[in-house]
Parts: sequence; C-alpha cells; structure tokens
Amino acid sequence: MSTQKNILIPALVCAMLFSGACAYIVLPEGIEPAAPAESKGWTAIVTNVGTSDSGDLHVDLTIRNDTADWSAMQAVEGKPTVLRSGGQTTDCNTVFVGTGGHRLAPSFQMRGYTAGTKAEPETQLLYVECSGAEAAPGSTLSIDYTYVTGQFNYYEQDANKAAGTLELNLDDVVQDLEYPVAAPVDDLIQQPDAQLGALNDCVLTLLEAARTDAGMQFAWQTSNPGEYNTYVHIGIPPVIGADGIIYGRYESPDIASVPITPPGGTAEWTTEVAVPNDVANLYILLSVENGKQRLFDNYATDITAE
Repeated sequence: MSTQKNILIPALVCAMLFSGACAYIVLPEGIEPAAPAESKGWTAIVTNVGTSDSGDLHVDLTIRNDTADWSAMQAVEGKPTVLRSGGQTTDCNTVFVGTGGHRLAPSFQMRGYTAGTKAEPETQLLYVECSGAEAAPGSTLSIDYTYVTGQFNYYEQDANKAAGTLELNLDDVVQDLEYPVAAPVDDLIQQPDAQLGALNDCVLTLLEAARTDAGMQFAWQTSNPGEYNTYVHIGIPPVIGADGIIYGRYESPDIASVPITPPGGTAEWTTEVAVPNDVANLYILLSVENGKQRLFDNYATDITAE
C-alpha cells in the first residue's frame, strides 16, 4: 500500500478574506511548487590586463547576467571605478561597462555593443582605464552599477531597478570564454519558427532570417484573430553571437514604425541589423509588445544555423 505525500500551500487569494480565514490547496504527490531562481545581480570577468596607447592601465571585461531574468545594466554614470593596488587607491574615470541599453537574456554574457549614431555606428568594447596607474599583484577594481530586470515598460522604465558593486581581482584573468550563452537555462531559447504571443492576442512569427552584404535581414509576420486593427511593435531587434558583441544600436522598441495588422488578417515587414558576416552562433534579442501598449516581453531566438 502506497502512502500519499501531500503538500499544503497557502492560497494567495483568500476566499474568506473578510472572515480572516484562508483556503489551502492540496497538491497531489510528486507535484511541488517551483522555487524561483536566485538573483545574484551581474558578474564581471577580467579578460585582459594591459596598457593603453597612452600608457594607462587598461582592463578588458566581460559581463554576465546572473539576475535570473532579462536585465539591462550600466556602471553608475559619473562615478569612477576604484583601483586598489600596492596599498594605494586610484580613481579610474574611463569606464565603459554596461549593456548599451539592451536587455540581455539570463545567463548570457557579452563584451561589447553598438554605440555611436545611426549615421556612424561604432563598436564599444567593455573596459576600464586608470590614468597613470599600474596593477601590482593583488590589485582589485570596484565598479558600482545599476540594473533593471524583467519586461520593458515604457511608462515605468525604472521599475525593478537595483544597484550593486562588481568586485574584480585583476590577478584572475580568463581568456577562453564562450559567447553568448554562459550556461543553459530551461525553456529560455526560442526556435526560429516559434509563434510568440503579442498585443491583443496577435501572434508574431519570424518568417525568415537571411544573411545580406550588410549583415542580417529578418522578415516578420503578425496575424490578428481579433476584431480591431492592431499595431505590434518589436523595434529593430539586435543580435548577439560568438564574439559576445550586441549588434544593433539601442533605441526604445516602440519607436520603429510597423504596419497595421487588420482584424482577421496578417501584416508583414522586415528589419535589418548590421553584423559582420563572419560572426556566427547568432541569437536575436527580441522585444515584443504584449499585454498592453508599450509593455514588452523578451525572447532569445536561436538563429545559429544562419
């Protein structure tokens, strides 16, 4: 005779709220509530310690999203990184550490992003430089940063904002990192043919991902089962690949124009992103308007076969 193991979980919604009593849910044997993943904030990894062209200490970095959610981060603007070396403390004022505005998937890592202007984009690698300093054995860097997690909400862009400090030992240099996936996460990666939920019950599909002379071109389709015209914004989705650089200059995903998806019909359009043709292992970092206007879900779409 088997013995059933029951688990009692307090109901989040109490049917008898005003009488002060709460109901309990009994789950069958073998079904247990999933524990939320633990957020560790962001992690930085030293990939090189050297000297800049002007003779200053130069430290190359990779950052990894360990928040257990989609997240964007940046070093606190205007606040120097602190170098501790040989018993002395030095303020380092050249600090390029962040995601460039993009949200990065959990357990993904990166070492650069597209900066500059639309007319003249440029690749910004992540590094810190300390004027007139040297790294004695045992040197460390401290970088204060802020980050946001979860969906992008145009109306509450600082929702879920937090702060942290990256503590780096300059003796620990790692040069054999793999990008962009540092560790697999269950159910995170979407296949290219996935049908993704969007605003007003529309469905977004990637019809094609094709290499061009300039980089990548994506063909998108939305289908609308509803009774009203709908705009589904996805911005101009960037990509990240085996070199750990996010290609595609950041802008709010609601800015790029999209066609109307008519009731009972479909709409199709294309987006493009400049990425070197020799960069492989690509993933699209996709933001999809869903739930309500200007609220965006995040997806990592696997186009590594392209």
